[in-house]
Amino acid sequence: MLKKLIIRNYAIIESVEIEFSQRLNIVTGETGAGKSILVDALGLVLGERADSSVLLNTDQKCVVEGSFCIRDRKDAQQMLQANDLDGGDELVMRREVTAAGKSRAFINDTPVTLSQLKQFASLLVDLHQQFDTLELGDSGFQRSVVDALASHQPLLKQFQEAFTLYSATQTKLLTAKEQQETANKELDYHKFLFHELEEAHWEANEIEDLEAELKLLTHAESIKATLSKVTYALTEGEQPMVQQLKSLSNHLHTLNDYHTAIPALAQRLQSAQIELHDIAGDIENINDHIRFDEERIQMVSDRLSLGYKLLKKHGVQTTAELMEIQNSLQQQLNKVFDLDSEIAQLDKELSLQYALAQQMAQTLTDNRKKQITPLEKKTEKLLSQVGMPNARIKITIIPAPLNITGGDTIEFLFDANKSNRFEPLRKVASGGELSRLMLCIKSLVAASVQLPTLIFDEIDSGISGEAARQVGVIMKTLSVSHQIISITHQPQIAARADSHFFVYKKEKDQKIITRIKPLSTEERVDAIAQMLGGNKPTAAALENAREMMDL
Repeated sequence: MLKKLIIRNYAIIESVEIEFSQRLNIVTGETGAGKSILVDALGLVLGERADSSVLLNTDQKCVVEGSFCIRDRKDAQQMLQANDLDGGDELVMRREVTAAGKSRAFINDTPVTLSQLKQFASLLVDLHQQFDTLELGDSGFQRSVVDALASHQPLLKQFQEAFTLYSATQTKLLTAKEQQETANKELDYHKFLFHELEEAHWEANEIEDLEAELKLLTHAESIKATLSKVTYALTEGEQPMVQQLKSLSNHLHTLNDYHTAIPALAQRLQSAQIELHDIAGDIENINDHIRFDEERIQMVSDRLSLGYKLLKKHGVQTTAELMEIQNSLQQQLNKVFDLDSEIAQLDKELSLQYALAQQMAQTLTDNRKKQITPLEKKTEKLLSQVGMPNARIKITIIPAPLNITGGDTIEFLFDANKSNRFEPLRKVASGGELSRLMLCIKSLVAASVQLPTLIFDEIDSGISGEAARQVGVIMKTLSVSHQIISITHQPQIAARADSHFFVYKKEKDQKIITRIKPLSTEERVDAIAQMLGGNKPTAAALENAREMMDL
């Protein structure tokens, strides 16, 4: 509920402060007095575009502030929490515009973005938002009206969750099939490459080891000759090195008693003799295992030839890299086989999810169909009351592909003159007809949906007499559960007010400014009488005004 609206330095408004009642608030005044400027100013605090042209005095900033009671609006309180804003029972939205045209937005004195301001506005005020007359011709809005009357929001929410899951699975399946198609195009080639490497059956560092072995095999004779020569020099021949060192070591030992350093030197010489003896044994052992094997040379050469071919083919340098390529190809092939299983599983899931969503969508459709005839009859009855006795409305439900709102499309068709030629509402209804139709729709929906504050800016344009009275009756009934602010020229509507505000112009410092004041009961009688009979109402007009007000 909008408790208070403060406007400073906006258009021809110097400063006004309005405290609204929680029911029916009526704003009247002469044409051009500035009534609609109040709505424009409120639009500013609700996130409408602003520039410096709205400033009355360019030396000061423009400020528009709306205070809302949100004690019973859990959605607004939850949104405050979600945006890390101070909570409570009151929410204050403020907009400031500087002379430079820059604007700032605040909620509960905390700076917010314009987007955040609009989000809160859509919850709290129906002004060019969800139930605007321009949207009455929108199929999405029309469906939301029927859904509100069907009171199946929990089912609709469950369906939307089921449809979202179905859509996500559908996307996964499509992605998996695209991946499968791409993989299948290269499958045969990848199979060939993998089997080629698999048949080669490479072991770790095999190519590198074979290169070393081939080098050894091809030089076997010269290697054996050199090794034999070294072994001979160490252990055989006329003066073998090992025997010489042994003899020299023995000679040194004979001098142990003559010098303290001799024993250590003799021991070192003995150790060298033992080490040379071991070296000679190892060389001999190597020599025994080296053989010139032509058959082995051919086998190693063939294996290396295959290895070099594969290295070149895959553009790598080592056995490890070839084995890594083989593992990668194996993973790619496994992925193709896994995709087959995944696609089969997703197909199964998709069928089950579609069946569930389709079942829920059918229930939604059935619920909607039950509301059509009552809605048509109630709407036409209200249209007759507001001065459109010949108007007819026809609501069609057409099957549609499954989507986030169900499995059908809803269309409001309109016939203004009993011609039986029903056309889409957005094509044939005039602005005034849309306004009154919107009022009728709102009054029917209000019992099922928690509407925000409803603002009507001269919705009564083009009607008078009994039709205007009926508009006032509908507004009064609607205001029992919803706050309404209405700008009107009709005394029949003004007479229904719980709070009546009068907008007028006044000259100040050679400038014309707009003022607004709440009217007392007697002031209301006089204002309504003037709306009936002119600036100088007669006694009959005054009495008529009292009768309208049930005084």
